[in-house]
Parts: sequence; C-alpha cells; structure tokens
Amino acid sequence: MLEEFTEKINEVFRKLRGLATINEKNISEPLREIKRVLLEADVNYKVVKSLIDEVQIKSLGQDVLKSITPGQQIIKIFYDELRKALGDKTSEFTLITTHPMIVMIVGLQGSGKTTFCIKLSHYVRKKGRKPAIIGADPYRPAAVKQLEIMGKSTNIPVFSKITNDVIFSTKKNIEEALKNDYDTIIIDTAGRLHINEEMMDEIVKLKQEVQPDEILIVTDGMTGQDAVKTALEFQKKLDFSGIVITKLDGDAKGGAALSMRAVTGKPIKFIGTGEKLGDLDVFHPERFASRILGMGDIISLVERAEDTINKKIEQQKTLKLENFTLQDFYDQLQQIKRMGPIDQILEMIPVAGKSFKGLKFDDKQFIKIEAIINSMTKEERKKPKIIDGSRKKRISKGSGTSVEDINKLLKQFFQMQKIFKSFSRFGFKKFGNLKTILGGI
Repeated sequence: MLEEFTEKINEVFRKLRGLATINEKNISEPLREIKRVLLEADVNYKVVKSLIDEVQIKSLGQDVLKSITPGQQIIKIFYDELRKALGDKTSEFTLITTHPMIVMIVGLQGSGKTTFCIKLSHYVRKKGRKPAIIGADPYRPAAVKQLEIMGKSTNIPVFSKITNDVIFSTKKNIEEALKNDYDTIIIDTAGRLHINEEMMDEIVKLKQEVQPDEILIVTDGMTGQDAVKTALEFQKKLDFSGIVITKLDGDAKGGAALSMRAVTGKPIKFIGTGEKLGDLDVFHPERFASRILGMGDIISLVERAEDTINKKIEQQKTLKLENFTLQDFYDQLQQIKRMGPIDQILEMIPVAGKSFKGLKFDDKQFIKIEAIINSMTKEERKKPKIIDGSRKKRISKGSGTSVEDINKLLKQFFQMQKIFKSFSRFGFKKFGNLKTILGGI
C-alpha cells in the first residue's frame, strides 16, 4: 500500500536521523524534501503547507528529549501531525439497534461502489446483522444484473425491482426488505462518469425521502485530487457522514487518503485493500499513518489473524516446532491464505518492508504447493523423507506439476524444518534465515 510514497518518505527520514541538533537551517532542506514527496503523492497543497508548517514550528519549539535523537523527534512530530490530518481518532461505523438501519452509498461510476456494498454487507453480517442491498441504478447498462450476480455469489439478498422513477421503486424495495425482517438496508445508488446537477438533485431527493442513517461516499484512491474534488461536490449537496477509499492495494499515490479528511472535514470510515470479500478495513488514522511511514501495523495484523484463524483447530492441536510436518505446513498455509495476500501481511509488520525488500511473493505459488501436498498420502505428509523417485512421479502426475517442483518444495520444507528445530532449542535467534525460505516458496 502506497509503497512509492513510503519509500521516498523513509529516504528523507534516513537523513533526519543523522541530525545532531535541531535548528531552522538544518531542518529546512529535509522539510522541503518531505513537502515535495507529499505533493508528488497528489496530496492537497493546502494540507501539505499546513502539515509542514506545523512540523517546523513544533520541531523548533520543543526541547529534545534525552531518550531520543533530534532526528527521531522530528519524525515523531511528523507522525503526530500526519495522524491528525487523517482524523486523529477512529470514527466507527456504528450499527443502530433501535430501528432498521438505512445506509446510502454514493459516488461516481467506477469508484467501486457496488463492490463496496457487497463488502459492507459481509462486514455487518459478521457483526450479527441481517443485511440486504437495494439496487437503485436504472441507468448504467446491466448495473442491477451485476449487483444481483454479486449478491447471489456471496449469499447477500438483493432487492432490485426498479423503474425510471428511482425514488418510488427504491422506497418500494426498502419496504419489501423490511417486511422480510432485514435490519440493515444498503442502497447502491446510481453513479455517473462526472458530477452533474440532474444526478445530484435525484440523490438529494432520495435522501429526503428515505432518511438514511448513514451516507457514505465511495472514492477511488487511485484518482488523487480528483477524488477529493468529487467528495467536496457531494458534500455541498448531501452532507454525507463518512468516506470510503477504495483501491489502496494498487498503484494509488495516497493523495486522496492524506487529503480527504482535512479538506472535507468528514471522517474516513473504511478503506478497500483488495478484491476479496474480506478486503475491507475499518480506517484507523494512527495505524494508517504508521503503515505509510513504514512503521507497520501489528494491531491490524493481530485482528486479521483473530478473524481468520480457526480457533477449534488451534485448541485441538498445538504446533510442535521440533516435529514440524508437511501436514502442519499445509495447515499453516490455509490460515495464511485466509488472512490475505502475503505482501499485505508483511506490510503490517514493523521493518518487514526492509527485511523482505526485493523478494516477490506470488500467491499463485500457494495453489501449486497445495496441489502437491494434496497428492501425497497421509504417511508421506507425516514422513516426507520416504518420498523417493517413484513416489515423486506419482505425486507429479496427480498434482499436474513437475518432479522438479516437488524437489524444490521438499528442499525448502527440510530447510524450514531445521530452522523450526532451532526455534524450539534456542529461541528465535535464527529468524533472519527465514527470509531465504519465504523468498523461494
């Protein structure tokens, strides 16, 4: 996430860490560089100016703590100001319990609105709610059909009987959903290729008629300042309650995420980090600031792990490192897969970006590894040393892979086994060697 931005900021930080003292002369150049990096990331220029001015004032106005270097103190001040610009504290998406909750989703076409509706339904369902989606886009070709297909594939009910009278048909669909005892109604409104008065008037009327408890605007994180301008236009008309930023797993520069809260005054509530159903994160300003500055996000990593790990398996079986088998390896892969792409997981670990820099983690390799292990017998999984030439040929044929692939996997597995034995005997002193193993999988 925002890899290029993080890389450039940390390059400036490396220079800052070498400062012996803080004065206006020796911090002016690093701050100019930070300003340039922020502008290149498409951060709003007013936000950049405010951020840099605050960092400079506070850096020159504070006594340096004895426990840290002057450079470290500036970095801490920058982190604090960045966190404030992002919203300072988490603005929770609160689920109303006194009455059925209505959430209206707005945004331009192509921003990821419909996908977000599905993800949000999945999110609230995990919270114990009974969600339904209302299709309210009669204009885009096949929009309703797309929503119905996505809803069916994720077992999310969709009410989509719609006419050109969007307001009337939307109200009818909401009534139908409420009759079926759905308690969280998510309205997927029509998007447009650009802002126009006709579209805005229709959404404003819809808001007045259905009285939503939340209005969330979905913005494309890859469009930078265009996303901010769009949000401002919607804010003038709708006074929405929260922002969703999508596609932050791709080549997003980060300008939208770093500008949106400061420019609109509205909180960012969710960020989209991938295409999968669970790739939706509650937005925590302090964690986001930490991640984009290369400091990791262990809390989110733990939460993701808790959300995906099968606790019954963990309770029934304690992994013994000194007797690590291919079956154990396979089970661990399944847990990692549920947590998301390897690159995203490593991104949450402090300094992981540096430790694993240059390594490419291909999630498709999991499929090949699974196929190989699935083609083994129970005995072979427990005792991989018995896998001789004839067994390799059989496994190769059954998994659709080559004998060379099997040899590579076994070689890497035996290396992991040795390391895990070291873990159990000497602790985690040899953790650094794991980099080589992970890079080869």
